[in-house]
Amino acid sequence: MTNEEKFNLITRNLEEVLTADELKDLIKSGKPMKHYIGFEISGKVHLGTGLATMLKIKNLQDAGIETTILLADWHTWLNKKLDGTLETASKMARSYFEEGLKAAALCVGADPKKIEFVLGSELYKKLNNEYWANVIKVAKATTISRMMRSTNIMGRVAGQSSDTASLFYPAMQTADIFTLGVNIAHAGTDQRNVHVVARDCAKEVGYLKPIAIHHHLLQGLLKPPLWPIPEENREDIVTAMKMSKSKPDSAIFVTDSPEEIKRKIGNAFCPEGEIKYNPILDWAKYLIFYEKDSKLEIKRDEKFGGDITYTSYEDLEKDYAEKKLHPMDLKNAVAEWLIQKLEPARKYFEDPKRKKALEEIERLTKK
Repeated sequence: MTNEEKFNLITRNLEEVLTADELKDLIKSGKPMKHYIGFEISGKVHLGTGLATMLKIKNLQDAGIETTILLADWHTWLNKKLDGTLETASKMARSYFEEGLKAAALCVGADPKKIEFVLGSELYKKLNNEYWANVIKVAKATTISRMMRSTNIMGRVAGQSSDTASLFYPAMQTADIFTLGVNIAHAGTDQRNVHVVARDCAKEVGYLKPIAIHHHLLQGLLKPPLWPIPEENREDIVTAMKMSKSKPDSAIFVTDSPEEIKRKIGNAFCPEGEIKYNPILDWAKYLIFYEKDSKLEIKRDEKFGGDITYTSYEDLEKDYAEKKLHPMDLKNAVAEWLIQKLEPARKYFEDPKRKKALEEIERLTKK
């Protein structure tokens, strides 16, 4: 694989690379490339956490890059998720979340055996003073106001953190990047702030500046709180539209049954002819047509135009915008694609031990 091919593979379908030139230089240098992404243990693995992330990890594996996934149990505890205890976060990280991500990897053809899963509490215990010294160094190199702005990575508005410990969250996430010794930090676009903090303070803390790559955040299936979306509130509303573990009907989880997938997709927000802020089209673009040789088969009665196979997202979007493709026909096709794509995950969780862990995370997150 040429350097250009590696670059194109690493950056495929990303929203942002900080920076492209730095990434090209890293590839050209021949140095080992080490990638990391971290996750709170806040609920079941959905398409955003699972498929969207694993599609990129598959690209990185094909480009010869090592991947580490941090199971962020301390961050889960700081963010008061599950039952609010570190013990439960640590337990579910290994018994459920790691297994959920492995299942998602199988769905997209990534190799779960080539992913190193690191539990935050185990890493911090192993490194002890070295890790916590890095946290303090990051905090010293970052202003309070900037740290407060970065708490939005917790899903909170700046200034609304309920306790002082929340301010440590961005410093810890930055220290994770340095301590793991990675040169490519990866997340959805909602984590951009903390990656910029890591890049800006790296030299002062004594580490090389990491390259940051950000993938698209999948839209949730629910109707926006305001529609049509007013321009003055666009950013806040679009952020509120993202897929969420805490809103089960906004997401498809990798272990959802075929019936559940059909129900959620059938009820999804998908206005006829509307291509902007349409979650079903969003999923088609960033999941189904992620690879260049992808296709989507639409099954429909002859009186409605008969069956049609789309081999590009652009053609699909064009027909939908011109109302040549009905929302229910699109929904049915996307639901069938997901049912087939997620079959390996459903089978993976037929294992009694994994099934028990799935039931426990469902109990912990049930409202």
